Amino acid sequence: MEVINVERIIVDNDKRIYEEVKEAISKRELQAYYQPQYNAVTNQIVSAEALVRWIKPDGAVIPPTEFIPMLEESGFVGDVDWYMAELACQTLGEQISLGHKTPVIAVNFSRWHVHETNFAEKLSAIADKYDVPHYLLEVEITESALIDEHRKIKQWIDSVRECGFSVAIDDFGSGLSSLSFVKDMSVDVLKIDRSLLSQNCEDEKERIVLESIFYFAERLHLMTVAEGVETKEQLGFLRTCSCNKIQGYLFAKPLPKDEYLNICQECAADTKGEDILQVQAHISAMRMLLDAVFKRFPLVIYSNLTRNSFYTVTDKDFTATHCSSAGNFDDLILQGTDSMHPDDRQIFRDTFCRDNLLKAHEKGEASVKLVTRQLGDDGIYREVETVDYFVKSPFVDDVLVISLCSNI
Repeated sequence: MEVINVERIIVDNDKRIYEEVKEAISKRELQAYYQPQYNAVTNQIVSAEALVRWIKPDGAVIPPTEFIPMLEESGFVGDVDWYMAELACQTLGEQISLGHKTPVIAVNFSRWHVHETNFAEKLSAIADKYDVPHYLLEVEITESALIDEHRKIKQWIDSVRECGFSVAIDDFGSGLSSLSFVKDMSVDVLKIDRSLLSQNCEDEKERIVLESIFYFAERLHLMTVAEGVETKEQLGFLRTCSCNKIQGYLFAKPLPKDEYLNICQECAADTKGEDILQVQAHISAMRMLLDAVFKRFPLVIYSNLTRNSFYTVTDKDFTATHCSSAGNFDDLILQGTDSMHPDDRQIFRDTFCRDNLLKAHEKGEASVKLVTRQLGDDGIYREVETVDYFVKSPFVDDVLVISLCSNI
């Protein structure tokens, strides 16, 4: 009885498909379609994703789902990725040479490229060949690629960004998400997987998950793109979450190059947008408010006196960056006391110790204020005004304080 070697059949099939794809590349049957990404507030094209399409001579289209997964599994997908990068750079180069609107184009790269030691140099050479500024090209890598070889992937991402390219995590939330990986990777963009919009943003749990993702992305200063947006209900909710960019059939399907270039020009000519103050999301408004607050108070401390805890939000211009970001409130006061001028330490400690603040709250005082001299990171003492405001949360009865600190 003949024994069938299943693994061998799979390998041979992968190689056959690989050879067919190589031939398709040589015949220019593989083409780049571009799906525009729109600013969630202004509805203007700001970027696009390059997507591969296999167009047969008879006009038949072989979707990427029929060949990319097999190439990905076998490691043969690299040639397609580099081919798509070249097509994207050709398109960008054409737009630049004609003086047309030139949005960023994102190109997908497989996890296999992490093992290419000269990846960043090779990508740079392709971009330079078409005189494309590196900031116009974005490298997309799926979140599943981040699971293995943490350190190597981090080094790979860093090398790509050092060459001036931006990096996006694709399909975030598709099932393997790890916030620790996102925290550790120096990426620029988070692309939210379409599966998180499956309930049309009408399911409460779905909305909570999305709100949480966009909130932490905002705090990490990551640009966000929502994929697979198809309804006005989804768009409306995503705006409330301060999503930056929208990609999906609601605005545009993936387009052949000529159609994409035409749309870029049409959108460039249409400069009339909606009033940002009317359509902006709640988080965006809060961010604008925080930016305004930072102009006067570069250090903001949120404290829970009842639970003896705090966390800080600091602006880059604050002179004492050694301030802890979160922890025990009593320890914060001790740390702050040590940074004060010796003549101001006692009054600072007495004024802002937890017992004194709780007594001030019981008396009905709205705030506690003090000016002291604090040592900055540069070794210079400067006058700093600290104002503690007692605030109320609708969710707890704890005594809460917001401290605003500024250099005088």
